[in-house]
Amino acid sequence: MDFGSLLADWSGEHAVVRYDAESGAWMFVCVHSTRLGPAGGGTRMRVYAEPADGLADAMRLSGAMTRKMAAAGVPRGGGKAVLAVPELPSGEARRRLLLRYGKLVDSLGGSYRTAGDMNISPTDLDVVAETCRWVYGTNQGGGDSGRGTARGVLHAIRATVEHAFGSPELAGRSVLVQGVGAVGATLARELAEGGARVLVSDVDEARAAATGYETVPIERALETEVDVYSPCAVGGTLNAESIPHLACRAVAGCANNQLAEDDDALGLHEHGILYAPDYVVNAGGIIQLIGLEDEGWDEAQLETALAGIGGTLREMFAEAEADGITPAEAADRLVQRRLAVA
Repeated sequence: MDFGSLLADWSGEHAVVRYDAESGAWMFVCVHSTRLGPAGGGTRMRVYAEPADGLADAMRLSGAMTRKMAAAGVPRGGGKAVLAVPELPSGEARRRLLLRYGKLVDSLGGSYRTAGDMNISPTDLDVVAETCRWVYGTNQGGGDSGRGTARGVLHAIRATVEHAFGSPELAGRSVLVQGVGAVGATLARELAEGGARVLVSDVDEARAAATGYETVPIERALETEVDVYSPCAVGGTLNAESIPHLACRAVAGCANNQLAEDDDALGLHEHGILYAPDYVVNAGGIIQLIGLEDEGWDEAQLETALAGIGGTLREMFAEAEADGITPAEAADRLVQRRLAVA
């Protein structure tokens, strides 16, 4: 699909598309909504089969950020940026690309404010900040948002376990963390500290083994019998083909866009699987950065806000059960209520 066809079907406010001749990269900045405030969202650097795939990723993720910001109750809209590169750059070439990207974001005047995402570290954001005023998550700012994301997922899993089994206690519960990068590895450790039996699965088997927890081959992750399946890698893995193979009671993880299609929420429900909507579960990173950098929170205030993710999920689960709808529908209702009063 070409850029024009993608943009014609998009519900967002505006998109910036720029080709970076020096690196061969395409820069995509998608602002989905500023109804609640300036758009916020991370920058993702990735190799795509086609440039249009990068634009589609940015568009889809920016919409998820609108829902995430609204569900988290923070005064920000949704945006996302993608650097679609021919190969992941390093050294001076990477630095020059990030500086040029920073100028692009800065030219938007704060309507889009960026942070880190796939393949973008706080050190990379330090470089972006040299040419851009609108950067969260630098080493001098709120730091790596992964810790807030992981902590928020922990609270989400406790709330999910409570609804599914009657108690938020993790002792005696089993959780399979699929994807043990920075967030997944931290989550696995905190789950273990909470008393859970932790299993891990990753495309990088050595990385999974390095966690020290029980490992599961990636091809068996879905069919492994556990209480909670926690997808923490790429999105789109829950679909009509994979859902029948799930052997868990609940799904709660930090991966973005876990459902391949909106109807997959109903598929999970029909299979008796409690689904914690991903954009509610993984909001801890943006709560951390906005709280620490804009609101001046201390760590105690941050922890209280992160625990609020669990509270939001409890309300959604109760509404879904009372009204005979899926938790995903209850989450969408919350988002629409908050957008409507903006």
